[in-house]
Amino acid sequence: MSTTVMLTGLLPFIVLVASVLAVPTSLLLLRLYRSAVQKGMRSAGGSPVPVPDRPAVHRTPLSALRIQAFDASSHAQGDLGPPAYRKARDGRWQTAAVYSAAGASFAVIMTAGWLAATHDQALVWIKLLLLFWSYLWPTVIAVVLVAAYDRPSRLQLFAAYFIGLLAIAAVAAARNPGTGLGQLFLYWIIENGPPTGLVLAFLLRPIRAVGPLVLAFLIAVAIGSQFLLSVASANEGLLRLVAGIGFRLGLSAGAMFSCLIVLGMLVFGALGWPLLRFLGKRYEQKRASDQSIMLDALWLLFGVVQSVGLAFESPPWILTGLVAFIGYKLVTGVGFRLSAAAHPAGDPRTLLLLRVFALGKRSERLFDKLRKHWPYAGSMSMIAGPDLVTATIEPHEFLAFVSGRLGRQFVSDARDLEHRIAVVDKRPDPDGRCRINEFFCRNDTWQMTMERLAAMSDAVLMDLRSFSPANRGCIFELGRLLDGIDLRRVVFLVDDTTDQGFLESTLQDLWQNLDAGSPNQTAPVPTVRLFHTKVQSRRELGALLRLLTGPAPAPMSP
Repeated sequence: MSTTVMLTGLLPFIVLVASVLAVPTSLLLLRLYRSAVQKGMRSAGGSPVPVPDRPAVHRTPLSALRIQAFDASSHAQGDLGPPAYRKARDGRWQTAAVYSAAGASFAVIMTAGWLAATHDQALVWIKLLLLFWSYLWPTVIAVVLVAAYDRPSRLQLFAAYFIGLLAIAAVAAARNPGTGLGQLFLYWIIENGPPTGLVLAFLLRPIRAVGPLVLAFLIAVAIGSQFLLSVASANEGLLRLVAGIGFRLGLSAGAMFSCLIVLGMLVFGALGWPLLRFLGKRYEQKRASDQSIMLDALWLLFGVVQSVGLAFESPPWILTGLVAFIGYKLVTGVGFRLSAAAHPAGDPRTLLLLRVFALGKRSERLFDKLRKHWPYAGSMSMIAGPDLVTATIEPHEFLAFVSGRLGRQFVSDARDLEHRIAVVDKRPDPDGRCRINEFFCRNDTWQMTMERLAAMSDAVLMDLRSFSPANRGCIFELGRLLDGIDLRRVVFLVDDTTDQGFLESTLQDLWQNLDAGSPNQTAPVPTVRLFHTKVQSRRELGALLRLLTGPAPAPMSP
């Protein structure tokens, strides 16, 4: 098999097969992962953990509890807000600017590679602009993933790109009467259609957290499935040797063919595992973030697929995409260093997210929007639950699950909890985003974990949508928040599905039995803040972030 055929036929086939298989494989692994986490949550720790009881000493507070409602209109227009709020609000667009610059460098290199590979001497500006704009397409996808979480923002970005493409194509068609708009758009589809479809395969929302890792492994396995066959077919002596071995073992030609495929998959699968471990190690060493791994996979896939056509000119031009990817990585590295220097991280804040686990997809939608903002202001802590467990899975957690070591991720006792809290990572990643610290708790460790996390957090957001008398765990958490956390650091999220009458009566009952040592005992105007959400628009999220990042007392010492 010639090198050109391998690069232009076999390589695209391998990438296509791996990308298609990434979807069902990721879905299956995430389903098994969720089941394993749920099983661990229902189990007890290895050593007895005392279940915390409500304190024995109660005292009626000096002041009555006030319940105050907030909504999207609570956000003061024109108010700059505290630095943490501005970081949470604007950080995603600063990151998008860095990736836009990196995407532009990728497009420039790919354009230069196309011109060099095709030996095109006619450096017409409109042709250069059309090539550049075509290779800029993955940048639009990246910006949508990084910053545009609502439909209007996405539509604006896509509209701006395609209006620009239409304008460029129209000028090109006018200057070249023999070239129609249809031909130019067909060229764009040929260049960007296949990689876009492949990227969507591993960036689907249900599998986005593990899609890039699964794809990397499956590409290695797919290469292995064809490698031994290709080597044997290229060497007649080796092919005779393999056939002779198969004949002695009593294998038919078809069986020997299958054995070579399976053997290659096993060998390259074994080689693919160190690749996953390498990516996981980079994540643990803070040399990469979950978002950067996802976007690196996006640009690398575009670079590989878009370079396949250049291999028809000469096989070495297949490396154009790799060179463009390296250029993209260099620009992102420099860009994030300059961004960090221009916007110092300051003192990162910690947010604890509590919620009704039964919210399911609604919880995931809120979380997706919240993590577009909060990681730029600080870290986020949460107790793992079935609603978000597959959306928040991190590379090292996924590898621990695949390795059969997921049990080590669960909090076993008070000493283990203190160790895990001591090593909580609050520093930002290279891209300026702080991490989400998820605590896996068993049936007898979640209560103490919740109390300890609340005490160390700068702000607490408790999602009480669909709250009702059936949510006994949430009632426990409400009592602990009133007993141990200054209410100025807490915001309760509600909507029309919240049994607000029951919620307010529960709060008032808990208030009358407040712990004598509660920081809320002496508050002159103790206030519970209820934020009413409807569609989680940008305006709503802005008002919610303003409440969470507002002035608040320092967290209590444990």
